[in-house]
Amino acid sequence: MTLGELKPVLTALVLPPASLLLLLGFGLLLAARRRAAGLLLAFVATAGLWLLSCHAVAVWLALNLLPQYAPLTVTALKASPVQAIVVLGGGVHPLAPEYGEAQATPPAAARLRYGAWLARQTGLPVAFAGGLGWGAAEAQTLPEGEVARRAALQDYGMSLRWIDSQSRDTAENAQLLRPLMQKDNIQRIALVTHAWHMGRSVTAFERAGFTVTPAPTGFILPSRNGVLEWLPSANGLDASRVVIKEWLGLLVQRFT
Repeated sequence: MTLGELKPVLTALVLPPASLLLLLGFGLLLAARRRAAGLLLAFVATAGLWLLSCHAVAVWLALNLLPQYAPLTVTALKASPVQAIVVLGGGVHPLAPEYGEAQATPPAAARLRYGAWLARQTGLPVAFAGGLGWGAAEAQTLPEGEVARRAALQDYGMSLRWIDSQSRDTAENAQLLRPLMQKDNIQRIALVTHAWHMGRSVTAFERAGFTVTPAPTGFILPSRNGVLEWLPSANGLDASRVVIKEWLGLLVQRFT
C-alpha cells in the first residue's frame, strides 16, 4: 500500500469520532491500573465527542481555524479579469441504484450546481477537476470528471470545456488541470469549492500558476435555534470533522 493509499485511513484515525473513541478506549484500559488518569482520559474523550458533535462548535471552529472568504457576487465576477470557472470535485457514489449509474455526492453536486449558476450569469467556460480519489471505493470505476460531465449536460445543459479525470487530491487537481487550460492561455480563474476547503485549494492552484478569485459555496453557518445548536448531531460532527481535516491539511501544506 502506497503512502497516498494510506492517507484516507490515517485521516480517518486522526479525525473524530475515531480518534476520540480510541482515546476513550485507551482511558478505560488505563483505568484498570491507574483509575484516576484513565477515567480522566475517558471523560475528556466523551466531552470532546459531545462538543465536536454540536453544530455551534463547528461554526466556531470554522471561523477561528480556517481562512475566511466572502461570497463572490456576480457583479464582482463580471467586473474581474477572470477567464474561466474551475469547479473542484467532492466525491462520487459509485452505485446509485435509483439512477442505475454513478452519481455525484451532495458536496460535489453542490459545487457543480454553483459553478453552473455562475456560468449562466457570466457566460464563462467551466472546467472540472476530479478523478479517482485516494479513498475511492473499489466499486468506483468511472472517474468523477466523467460523472460531472454527464451531470452538467443532463441537469444544466452545460458542456464542460476542460476536464481532469486523473487527479486524486486537491494538489493534483491544480497540477493536472494547469496544462489542459494553459493550451487555451487560461490563467485567471474563479475557483468553486466549499468555503471550508477554499484555503487549501487557493494555495494549491496558485502554486500551480493560476491567478485565483475564490468563489466559495457551502458555508458552515448557524442553522438551528440556540438550544439545538448545542445538542450533538451527526451533521454537527460531520461539520467539525471537515473543519479539523482542512486545518490539519493547511498545516501539512505549509511545510510541504
